[in-house]
Amino acid sequence: MSGLANKQNNRSVTQFIEKIDNTSKREDSFKLLEIIENITQTKPKMWGNEANPDFMIGFGKYTYTRKGGKEEFEWFKLGFAPRKTKLTLYLTCDISQHQDLLDNLGKCKWGKGCLYINKLNDVNIDVLSELIKRNKDAKWH
Repeated sequence: MSGLANKQNNRSVTQFIEKIDNTSKREDSFKLLEIIENITQTKPKMWGNEANPDFMIGFGKYTYTRKGGKEEFEWFKLGFAPRKTKLTLYLTCDISQHQDLLDNLGKCKWGKGCLYINKLNDVNIDVLSELIKRNKDAKWH
């Protein structure tokens, strides 16, 4: 595999969110955008590829090398994507290392670096904000 398919672009984050058909998903996306922007003090950027330039909303950027690789890649430090069924948060920290927060977060699912939320009302916003703060403060590799 050569390079990453998804890259930062200059498309409008606001226009992307405004096009979301589901009203509650659109409102949750704007709310999450505001929460992340306030915590990270970073402006959001669209990330995507040629076929789908509006794919994810990313905050910040860092460079990393895959295990055993030599090629460097740029990726966002924190991002989210409003999907049809869930809001997916992409974190660069290992979420399972924050069990104290996960125990109090509310109804959601997670993988190592992803958090899947049906709607923001399902989770405790203060706990979610703390997880975002911890991710922001994590060392980027």
